[in-house]
Amino acid sequence: MNMHEQLQQIQQELQDQLRQIQDSGALEALRLKVLGKKGSLTQMLRSMGQLSAEERPAMGQLINKAREDMSARLDEVARRIQEAEKEARLRDEALDVTLPSSGAHQGCMHPISMVIDQVTDVLTGMGFEVVEGPEIELDHYNFELMNIPKNHPSRDAQDTFYFDENMLLRTHTSPVQARIMTTRKPPIRIICPGRVYRADEVDATHSPVFHQMEGLVIDEDVTMADLKGTLDVFAKRLYGEDIRTRFRPSFFPFTEPSAEVDLTCVACHGKGCRVCKGTGWIEVLGSGMVNPKVLEMCGIDSSRYSGFAFGVGMERIAMLRYGITDMRMLYEGDLRFLSQLRAD
Repeated sequence: MNMHEQLQQIQQELQDQLRQIQDSGALEALRLKVLGKKGSLTQMLRSMGQLSAEERPAMGQLINKAREDMSARLDEVARRIQEAEKEARLRDEALDVTLPSSGAHQGCMHPISMVIDQVTDVLTGMGFEVVEGPEIELDHYNFELMNIPKNHPSRDAQDTFYFDENMLLRTHTSPVQARIMTTRKPPIRIICPGRVYRADEVDATHSPVFHQMEGLVIDEDVTMADLKGTLDVFAKRLYGEDIRTRFRPSFFPFTEPSAEVDLTCVACHGKGCRVCKGTGWIEVLGSGMVNPKVLEMCGIDSSRYSGFAFGVGMERIAMLRYGITDMRMLYEGDLRFLSQLRAD
């Protein structure tokens, strides 16, 4: 078979196969079979070396003309197939906009956000102002103005994530209090909600990221009785009138004296249960009178002014309010769990 007959055969085979092709995949396969690098027409061009010098120009023109014709036929069929496939998709994916809607899924606040709002409502109702500060904090505000100097062992309990020796992720919201004390004059009555960070291992009661709400009051003649009265009202408004508070001596570098505060167990109301381990009490927050050294470092005259501070973990409040036994459940994003905690 000479090259003229071979070229006619390739053109005829292409024409016959084009009549049978119904999808883009098969069309592309045919294109490669004829015009691809290893296609039949390309092989003909490579075999032109077998022709004499006089025959090559004429044969080359024929092959190039055949390539243009076959490319045009392939493109025409491709357009037809694309239109057919588009019509098929439109039929298959048709949407009847007149059908009634199934309704949008209504989301809800996260339990921690709900608790922050609830605690904020209680404390602002008692006259506190909400203030916020940066989560990336300076060592000066986070530790030094809180009477925790560099290299002091008391920092071990609040080890955190450092960017350098003077910049870190805050370990509590106390630096917000320090910023307020250095820029305002008493009287001061503020709460500082926010996210804090510590290098804790993740378990049922600890997380390297959690939320705090701290309160601070500074004025003339503020006493421990004012602190206890404030926390008594706070506990009753949050959990009910039958809730009582109990103070136990403790230590915090930024308060003196300091106290851990227990509340009547909200699960059994003091009768004793597995939540309170039969004691009728649960530890909820830390508190104390602001250390005079802290006042002086922040530029407040400790001979004239005194104050109290307290801090509570929002995850702790959420766990008690909703009967959650594992803190990790609050962060896993499991909608089956979170949807059970919708606000009323």
